[in-house]
Amino acid sequence: MLLNTLLLLAISSSVNFSFAKTNIRVGHGATDSFHMHKAWIKFKEIVEKESNNEITVDIFPNGQIGGDLELIESTQSGIIEMTSPTAEVMSGWDSAFSVPGLPYMFQNREEALKALYGEFGDQLLKKVEEFGLVGLGWMETGIRNITSNRNCPVNQPENLKGVKIRTMQVDAHIDAFKALGATPTPMSFNEVYSALQQGVIDAQENPLGHIYSARFYEVQKCVTLSNHVYSTHIVLANSEFFNQLSDKNKEIIKTALKQAIDYQQNVIANEEQEQINAIRNAGVTVTELTPEQSLAFQKAVAPVREKYLKSADPSLIESLNKAK
Repeated sequence: MLLNTLLLLAISSSVNFSFAKTNIRVGHGATDSFHMHKAWIKFKEIVEKESNNEITVDIFPNGQIGGDLELIESTQSGIIEMTSPTAEVMSGWDSAFSVPGLPYMFQNREEALKALYGEFGDQLLKKVEEFGLVGLGWMETGIRNITSNRNCPVNQPENLKGVKIRTMQVDAHIDAFKALGATPTPMSFNEVYSALQQGVIDAQENPLGHIYSARFYEVQKCVTLSNHVYSTHIVLANSEFFNQLSDKNKEIIKTALKQAIDYQQNVIANEEQEQINAIRNAGVTVTELTPEQSLAFQKAVAPVREKYLKSADPSLIESLNKAK
C-alpha cells in the first residue's frame, strides 16, 4: 500500500509543473479524527480561500505515506511538499530535537508553548535547513500518558517493571522507560492497536488525543495521566518547493498555518475532558497521579533528562531556560 501511494505521488509530482496552480501534498501519521488532522483541514480551507484556489492542498493522513521517518524522507525528496512528524523523531538528524520531548521537560502546556514559540523553538526550526527542509512551526501532539493491560492501575514506577511498552523510535524515550523498569518496544504508530490486541505488547504511551482517536482504550485496561512528556509535531516543508514560491504565497501559507495552530489549541481545550469521560465510560480505569506519585516518576527519569541536556548545545539550553 505504501509503495503504491508513493508511486502515485511521484507520478503526480511530475504533472504538477505543467499547471499554473500550486498543489501542496501534506502527509502525516495520525488518524483523521485527531486534532492535528483537524488543524491541517483548517489550513487547507484557509490556504485555498485566501489564494482563490491558486494553491490547493491534498492531505494524506493515517500513515498513508508511512511513519514519521518515511514522512520526513518523503518531504526531503519532494514526494510530498509538507509534513508534521513528531519533533523527537528529528533527533535522528540532530540530537537537539530530543530536548523538547525529554521526560518532564516542561511543567505544563503553557510553558512548553512559550518555549517553542520563542527563541528556543526558532533555533530548532533553523536547524532543519541543513537537511533540505524548511521549519514553519509547531502543531501539538499532546501531553503523553501511559496505558496498560498489566499491573493496573499504574501509579508508581514499580508497576512498569517488565512491562512491554510501545514507544516511538526515540532514544530518550526508550532510555526513560528503561529507567522506569519497563521493556520499551519501538514500533510504528499504525501497528500499535493490533499489537495491543494480540498481546505483542502490554502497554503504550501517547497523548489523550491519540489514545482516543486510535481507540487504544478498547484494548487496554487502564490509563494513567502521567503527563510525562509534552510532545509536539514540527511542521516541515520541502525547501526547494517552499523557496520557489512567491512572497505572497509564502505569506498565505505562514498565516494559514498560524491560524490552523490556534484552531488546534481550541479543539484540544474542548476535547480533552470529553475524551477522559468517554474512556472511563468504556470501562477503563483512569488514574490521575497525586503530586507524590508524580514525583516518584519524575525522580526515576531525572538522570535520563540530565544525560541528554548535558550533550545539547549550550545556547539552545540557555534559550530554553529563559522561556521558563
